[in-house]
Amino acid sequence: VQLQASGGGLVQAGDSLRLSCAASGRTFSIYNVGWFRQAPGKEREFVAAALWSGGVTIYADSVKGRFTISRDNSNNMVYLLINSLKPEDTASYYCAASRRINSSNYATHSLYDYWGQGTLVTVSS
Repeated sequence: VQLQASGGGLVQAGDSLRLSCAASGRTFSIYNVGWFRQAPGKEREFVAAALWSGGVTIYADSVKGRFTISRDNSNNMVYLLINSLKPEDTASYYCAASRRINSSNYATHSLYDYWGQGTLVTVSS
């Protein structure tokens, strides 16, 4: 699986932004997908995940209610909609895929086998 993230940019606080992740591979629909972010000088942190089975979505507490992850398996796409952007959301955002994660270990970035390049989101106050 190859992943390519896009959609980042410079936005103002309060704006909304939709990040996209295009995946290659005919079996993408059976992969669990996640979004992580990494701010300058900080560790990569989990943001959201969408499991391949049951339509389960999971969010970090810090983004719950503002971020929405979705997937379009027919077009091999994953999206991250970010509402009410805050300056602290400034980071490079990465999409990732894995067959090894589940509802317990979804935040462990080392369990994700495929990563896209980051797309930078900068939020000005």
